[in-house]
Amino acid sequence: MTEPPIEEVDRPWEVLERLLDAGDREQLASYLTGLGASDAARCIDRLDEEHRDLVLASLEPEKAAELLDVLAAAQGREMLEHSAPETVAAILEELGSDEQADILNSLEQVDAEAVLERMAPEAAESVRTLTSYPSDTAGGLMASEFLTFAATTPAAEVIEELRRQVDEMDDLDVQYIYVNGDDGALVGALPLRNLVLARSKRPIGEVMIKDPKTIAVTATLDELVDVFEETGFLGLPVVDEAHRQLGVVHRSDIDDAWDERAEMRRLKAQGIVGGEELRSMAVWRRSYRRLSWPSVNILLNVLAASVIASYQDTLSAVIALAVFLPIISDMSGCSGNQAVAVSMRELTLGIVKPVDVFYVWRKELAVGVLNGIVLGMLLAGTAWLWQGNAMLGAVVGCALALNTLVAVSIGGAVPLVLKRFNMDPALASGPILTTLTDMCGFFLVLSLAASAMQHLT
Repeated sequence: MTEPPIEEVDRPWEVLERLLDAGDREQLASYLTGLGASDAARCIDRLDEEHRDLVLASLEPEKAAELLDVLAAAQGREMLEHSAPETVAAILEELGSDEQADILNSLEQVDAEAVLERMAPEAAESVRTLTSYPSDTAGGLMASEFLTFAATTPAAEVIEELRRQVDEMDDLDVQYIYVNGDDGALVGALPLRNLVLARSKRPIGEVMIKDPKTIAVTATLDELVDVFEETGFLGLPVVDEAHRQLGVVHRSDIDDAWDERAEMRRLKAQGIVGGEELRSMAVWRRSYRRLSWPSVNILLNVLAASVIASYQDTLSAVIALAVFLPIISDMSGCSGNQAVAVSMRELTLGIVKPVDVFYVWRKELAVGVLNGIVLGMLLAGTAWLWQGNAMLGAVVGCALALNTLVAVSIGGAVPLVLKRFNMDPALASGPILTTLTDMCGFFLVLSLAASAMQHLT
């Protein structure tokens, strides 16, 4: 029976399940290609676990690699983690060395050595080398495939060699040919334009760019971003201490790594630990990733609630205060989170460092005073109009003004302090800010109310 066209299928994952059950690799690959990136990702997400585990094994390695390229990174990792080592190895061999290393480093439940043993020895050794570097350095982000020739090689010979290797270079982003000296050190870079326009017998050493810009293998992601922003290069050679070339790092890979780090920080700041979450993941795994923040917050909120408990009599006497406690807590938290966001952004850009904590604090104090006065006056006026009690307005207005000052001070400084002690500011800043601003806000409202009790009742 002929399957209906893709656009007429309301539940395309059911078609996918039938193709998987039939074991028709060719039709399966064709159907997935026709779905497009977003529909393919949606279909994979809707498959039951049994069928999802069959997808990669049911495709030819080349087609499986193409599918991974259009799926969300977390989806691809999840599918690979449930695949046999030989399936993972076959798919990795269809990818570039930098992608191989990134994927293998990201898999939590796969025996990396078992996968490497099933890859071609040369490819396996390349991946082992790349995975030995931290993932956020030039060594961890570079591709080990690049073209290199001796300076004395004639241009015609280089062009002929490129023609012989055209199939191998099909997936490479070739912008330059690199030139090595007798000791193996990098001495030049040859743009393809220079090569094509050079006389056939002329040595490439005479038309190359001498002493090209290079990147140390230990360069961090922050340093790489700075270099690529300062230059117009699409790729730069990565060298060791002896100036021997180890690979090439591409601007596109740096951009992807930067975006991924920003996304991971955003998820951590929202309380999802351990990376990107998808609803197709195991329930226990999703639960574990989410519980880390709420479970800690329970303890922190108990501390904040203890402040209220110590002022029960005041709260009972002036019940209207109960309405303003969450307002002051929420508005102060918003101001504090804005300060956290600015500090996180400036830390990421390298504009501030942990030693600049007092500079940041002074800057936030100025904003806190101004915003605190404005917000405090607005809340004071609202309380006065609602309850007809000017003293109540003064109490809640002063409390909000002071707590806004506290919130921006904490929000601006805490990320830098955490960074100073090698803690993740994206993960810890939120709970610390919330707890301290709640405690201070409750204390300010209730202590001010207690001291002005005769004017409130």
